[in-house]
Amino acid sequence: MRSFQLRNRVNSKSVDTDTSHNGMDPVKSQQRPGPAGYRSATNFAYYPISRPAKRSKSNLIIFGCVLALVALISCFYLFSTGQVVDWNKRYGIVIDGGSTGTRLHVFAYRFQDGKAVFDFGEEAAMRVTPGLSAYAEDPESAGASLNELLEFGKERVPRGLWGDTEIRLMATAGMRLLDLDVQRRILESCRRVLRQSGFAFEDEWASVITGSDEGVYAWIVANYASGTLGADPLKTTGIIELGGASAQVTFVSNEPLPPEFSRTVKFGNVTYNIYSHSFLQFGQMIKHLCVYRNLTPIVTNTAAKSTEKGGVSLDPCTPMGYSHVMAAGSSSPGSFTENKDRLLSNLQPKGNFSECRSAALSLLQKGKEKCAYQHCSIGPTFIPKLQGKFLATENFFYTSKFFGLSQKAFLSDLMGAGKQFCGEDWSSLKKKHKSLSLKDDDLMRYCFSSAYIVALLHDSLGISLDDERIGYGNHVGNIPLDWALGAFILLTSSSQDMQHPSWISTVIGDDSPTLLSLVAIAALFMFAAWSVSKWRKPQLKTIYDLEKGRYIVTRVRRS
Repeated sequence: MRSFQLRNRVNSKSVDTDTSHNGMDPVKSQQRPGPAGYRSATNFAYYPISRPAKRSKSNLIIFGCVLALVALISCFYLFSTGQVVDWNKRYGIVIDGGSTGTRLHVFAYRFQDGKAVFDFGEEAAMRVTPGLSAYAEDPESAGASLNELLEFGKERVPRGLWGDTEIRLMATAGMRLLDLDVQRRILESCRRVLRQSGFAFEDEWASVITGSDEGVYAWIVANYASGTLGADPLKTTGIIELGGASAQVTFVSNEPLPPEFSRTVKFGNVTYNIYSHSFLQFGQMIKHLCVYRNLTPIVTNTAAKSTEKGGVSLDPCTPMGYSHVMAAGSSSPGSFTENKDRLLSNLQPKGNFSECRSAALSLLQKGKEKCAYQHCSIGPTFIPKLQGKFLATENFFYTSKFFGLSQKAFLSDLMGAGKQFCGEDWSSLKKKHKSLSLKDDDLMRYCFSSAYIVALLHDSLGISLDDERIGYGNHVGNIPLDWALGAFILLTSSSQDMQHPSWISTVIGDDSPTLLSLVAIAALFMFAAWSVSKWRKPQLKTIYDLEKGRYIVTRVRRS
């Protein structure tokens, strides 16, 4: 019986053989000596056998499990936030700390051929009041004013990208007027909030910028939108801004510039030498008040009776028929409310464009005799000869738009419209512009605005009345000419870190609340995969087949 069974084993073509029969090992039943060096069957040894195909299959199983785990973790992390993250898109946040309010801008961009391509259609902004400078008496409370803005930003940026989204606070004119110690305390209050925002932030990213900075950033966005940024410097577009409190002039100049007026900007492989200066107290609102203060000297209450008896001042910058009362000597832009410490003066509107223009020019030229440079077009401040094309923004644009002028209109067109407006009767003007729903004070100011623009651009900066190089606008195409956008473009384009974020960097970031649980899941899953692969792997032994006269491999069942 045993011989028959053994012959069957020897004749079998399979290397895997049955190892038992009625509880007996057929090899053990044979006690004949084997070849030289052969140990008895009762002392046979087990040898690990290399099985490439089986091991490769096992490795594939483990590798597949790891890939499945990666996909599981990614899906769990991404969808648990409620947002699907587009890793090719990135975001940046700029907070404009203005004098009357604080505005947060969320900008989006993508990478293409290693360069940032900006998506201006996805810009989102939110503004809160008052501005940071209003916290001068309580600086520690300034940071709390940012909380609502930060929530707005978090709603616009996918949670998975918060840690890669840089946030910067840039405070402007209102903060520049405060004492340095107050500025520092307000900024530190804001930094404490920004550090906890979840966005990428460093302390130096909260600062008070200069008026020159604002001008450069406006120049950046204007030329980016025009397609001239990164090209020939002589083909760039200059910027002239007219705000309520200040005016900025920024353009590329090939003249030697005094260091205090010179700025260097590098974009791509091109370096631009830029003239940039902010003319504080030369904004439209400030100068309008200055005209009134010049027309109506400050008097004491004891002189009120003599003034009431017949002393009046003629106002060439207000249409005839208009009646207004202003607080003489007020230093706040747009302040036309009663000031109890000063005599409320009655002004008699005259409505004369030429005289209003002359009054504005005298303010622009004040102090010019103290000029220490070759060119001083506005007061004692150096301005080189204007070069290239220019865009006149903010109040330049609003005034030309009010008069129905195109963005390519000549200064002569604006002057003609201003003359007609200033010379009309107030009741007629109100009827004509009734559909605009403007306040009386706002409508009345267009007489001064048109005269001041002509005095500034033509009489001071030397732009001819029919110069085609200047246009008016607050947009180029669909891109707003906002200095905050220019700051974002410059900072993003000059950044050395142009790498895409990876899901790994997001998962292991400090802001990931699921880190520990994900690590635990990963460890358990991989341990289970390893255990299954070991359990499925067969146990093999090598024995010497006496009948066949060679070693064979056989499978051993696990108990």
